[in-house]
Amino acid sequence: MPDTSFQLHIRNAAARRTTSAWLILALFSLVAAGIFSILLVMARTPIVQELIPLTDFFRVALVVHVTLSVLVWLLAMSATLWSLSARTEHVTWDRVSFSIAAAGTVLIVICPFLGAGDPLMNNYVPILQHPLFYAGLGAFAAGIFSHLVRTLLSRPRTMRKLDGTAALHVGITLSTLLTLFSFIAVLASWRGLPSDMDGQVYFEFLFWGGGHVIQFSYTLLMMVAWVVLAFASGVHFELTPRLTLVFLIFLALPVITVPFLYLAHEVLSAGHRLAFTELMKYGGLSCLPLGLAVTASLWRAKRPKGEGRYLRAALISSLVLFAVGGALGFMIAGLDIVIPAHYHGATVGVTIAFMGLTYYLLPRLGFGPVPGRMATWQPYVYGGGQLMHIIGLAWSGGYGVQRKTAGLAQGLEGFGQTAGMGLMGLGGLVSVTGGLLFLIVAWKSLRGRQPG
Repeated sequence: MPDTSFQLHIRNAAARRTTSAWLILALFSLVAAGIFSILLVMARTPIVQELIPLTDFFRVALVVHVTLSVLVWLLAMSATLWSLSARTEHVTWDRVSFSIAAAGTVLIVICPFLGAGDPLMNNYVPILQHPLFYAGLGAFAAGIFSHLVRTLLSRPRTMRKLDGTAALHVGITLSTLLTLFSFIAVLASWRGLPSDMDGQVYFEFLFWGGGHVIQFSYTLLMMVAWVVLAFASGVHFELTPRLTLVFLIFLALPVITVPFLYLAHEVLSAGHRLAFTELMKYGGLSCLPLGLAVTASLWRAKRPKGEGRYLRAALISSLVLFAVGGALGFMIAGLDIVIPAHYHGATVGVTIAFMGLTYYLLPRLGFGPVPGRMATWQPYVYGGGQLMHIIGLAWSGGYGVQRKTAGLAQGLEGFGQTAGMGLMGLGGLVSVTGGLLFLIVAWKSLRGRQPG
């Protein structure tokens, strides 16, 4: 019988150091993103927005917030998992990759206070048109790409046995390949764009294909996290390692259509945009088999004990937010704020899974114990606030409130629009509280690092 335990082990001291470094960088990015999110919520909340004129800074803050919370946080957490999956030591390579990415992150955080502005609100990687922001973004991408290549080169060519842990590591390796494809997609888009083109339209098309591709990598790692959290919280996971592996591969399969999408449509065409939208909308359904398997196993699970309580809380919250966000994706019909309601739900679903995985990893990396009661409440507070937030966005979107606006530009005229955005603001404040709780929990564990 194959080993059906689904665990992530720390291989050795070098892997522990590299994994810890990337995890701390991810936490730092979330701290910085949280600071900017407070400014965002204030800039869009009725009454408050009239007292504090943040509309101009709203766009700069939004760019940095999205870059940190959607790009840096998720890719740094991806790099954390890649570090666990690597099988050979390259200490110098690891240090250089991390140092470059960390320097880029710091530059992204501080550049608005050094004069960076002129924001472009394109999708996936919004831009501040300033050399400091470009340098920070380029350095972070270079560090991630270097670590990605190092991870792929250190993977064993053959698998000695297929147990639960091995299935998880194959899923992690698939995520490195999907991330690599997203880099290639950006390069393909760059080659297909006119050399004299610039501005928001340029960056919109530059990141459109790669931005859609990398969502599959995040979703794949979220599924890996779900399996780990389910098993660690006492869920009897009935899938065999082989079937788990099949479902993980199935989730990644839609990405094989990407080269054909580039061949079939010019980068600047409407067909290109529609093709990648449809890829994410319907290709994303490939996560259903494993997602439903985890949900079914969770439904029959016994009450968790010990660390299982907060790991189960993170799992449940992630499942709910990701499901709601996915459902909202099929309700998009225009450029209103149903769109951010959709991606907030989906992205926060991934984020909560990574938060739970952080709780799982911290003690195993040699840090102190996680404060259980606070860690159990945190996913529900954060997830509940985000649920209120996206319901408010979807509600107001039904009345036509446009995305990426703040203050009077939102055009809040009726009770329905104002109430929806008020619920959005309240939910945002609750979720900020939940995010702060996560950072407090992580900080308490980090302070308690064990010697050795």
